[in-house]
Amino acid sequence: MFSTKEMPSPSSIFSAYASMTASIMLFRSMANDLIPYPIRNYLFSTVRYFFKPRSPILTLVIEESNGMARNQVYDASEIYLCTRISPNTERLKISKTPKEKNLTIRLEKGEKIVDFYEGVELKWRFVCAEAEKSNNPNDHFPPRAEKRSFELSFHKKHKNIVLNSYVSYVLERSKAVKDEQRVLKMFTLNMQNYGGIKWESINLEHPATFETLAMDPEVKNDVMDDLNRFVKRKEFYKRVGRAWKRGYLLYGPPGTGKSSLVAAVANYLKFDVYDLQLANIMRDSDLRKLLLATGNRSILVIEDIDCSVDLPDRRHGDGRKQPDQHVQVSLSSSSMRMDHMTGSWNEDLLLKTVSQIMLVLDSSIH
Repeated sequence: MFSTKEMPSPSSIFSAYASMTASIMLFRSMANDLIPYPIRNYLFSTVRYFFKPRSPILTLVIEESNGMARNQVYDASEIYLCTRISPNTERLKISKTPKEKNLTIRLEKGEKIVDFYEGVELKWRFVCAEAEKSNNPNDHFPPRAEKRSFELSFHKKHKNIVLNSYVSYVLERSKAVKDEQRVLKMFTLNMQNYGGIKWESINLEHPATFETLAMDPEVKNDVMDDLNRFVKRKEFYKRVGRAWKRGYLLYGPPGTGKSSLVAAVANYLKFDVYDLQLANIMRDSDLRKLLLATGNRSILVIEDIDCSVDLPDRRHGDGRKQPDQHVQVSLSSSSMRMDHMTGSWNEDLLLKTVSQIMLVLDSSIH
């Protein structure tokens, strides 16, 4: 048993505490005077790093933009998370423009969503913070009202799965959702007053589909199989160094369903349609600009291509040329540019339509 005589007195304990405190204060004062601040800060940070409790959670911050460029992962995450909304979600934002068919659903700031991928729990959080004001006087861009980002949290041991597999899955899934909700566009030529020419678009709402198309079933299946094969071989085209494009020649008198077939293909592939009439193009340079301005995953339709060339069938009986058949661009130049330019930069489907003349047109193109 301890004796009360062996215990230090309160006065001695207080004296020892005061002496230790004074020593610490003296050491701190000497450290502040002798050790530069950067070194002190580094030492304190190192000590805090070793004694700070380690969290097993890793958080990825996905910001809306990277400088002036949009962050593809952010856009994909925004679309993907709309498909993972649970009954526990409390606040959502919805919107719809006149040209959209479906409602656009987005998360409200602070909302959280829990996702699972290959048995891994992943927690998403939508963050909105006030944007920092720029002090650069040369910055002429208006400041953003808020800085938006997604935070993706998970256990550190799953880092490789998330970075190497899950993020790619989010990108692919968001692309599929975007294609399903895509509003198809029909682009036609707009002749401007000052001589320029450009594409102008409207929504493509043609009801034709392969299910409703009056067409020989065997031929219809052949066309659909060929389209599916074309879409699936994008990587093959890239691997062999060929442009990813496909060409079809549709011919027949008016009213035989050429336009309906084009609309059915567009609705089937979810491709936009560019309607090009060569008779409206004055120069080969205009044709070049129009072809370069077409978007990816689109259908380029050359309307009545046989009417854009000086063929014997388009002349009067005495050999005189009909007055309304003025040749604007050469057919050989048009064919060459479509073959070597359209698919070189864009991913598209080329459909050439003619009214009646097939044999003469073949000899002109090939």
